[in-house]
Order: sequence, then structure tokens, then C-alpha cells
Amino acid sequence: MEKHDLLHEFPEHQDKIHQLKVENTYFRKLFDDYHELDHQLLRIKTGVEIATDEALKELKARSLHLKDEMYKMIKN
Repeated sequence: MEKHDLLHEFPEHQDKIHQLKVENTYFRKLFDDYHELDHQLLRIKTGVEIATDEALKELKARSLHLKDEMYKMIKN
């Protein structure tokens, strides 16, 4: 299964991600929420957890929104 954690998504921004995780509590919350969602999506994709198509679609949309929010913060 492909990893979608933030460090795999944006390897060129590892230092900035680490800095934001340490210094920005809002970013840290987004990071933790994204990480948790990524694990949940992985469990669904591997059959460990079951979800309806609608629930899976919603989780993916939420994951994308969190990633977009964090990317904006990384780029600033």
C-alpha cells in the first residue's frame, strides 16, 4: 500500500514540516488529524476496516482538505 503521510507527500519540505509541528499548535493538530485519517484510509483499503463508499469518499475529501490547509502553511 502506498503511504500518503505528509513527509512522503512533500519530502522536499521535511524541515519546514518539522518546524511547523514544533512551533505551531494549529499545524500540529492538522498534522495529527491528517495522520489519523491516513491510517484509517489505509485500514479501509487493506480490508481491516469496512466503510461505505460514501464514508470513504467523505474521508478522502477531508484528508485532501487537511493536506491543502497544511500545504498552504508550508508554502508561507
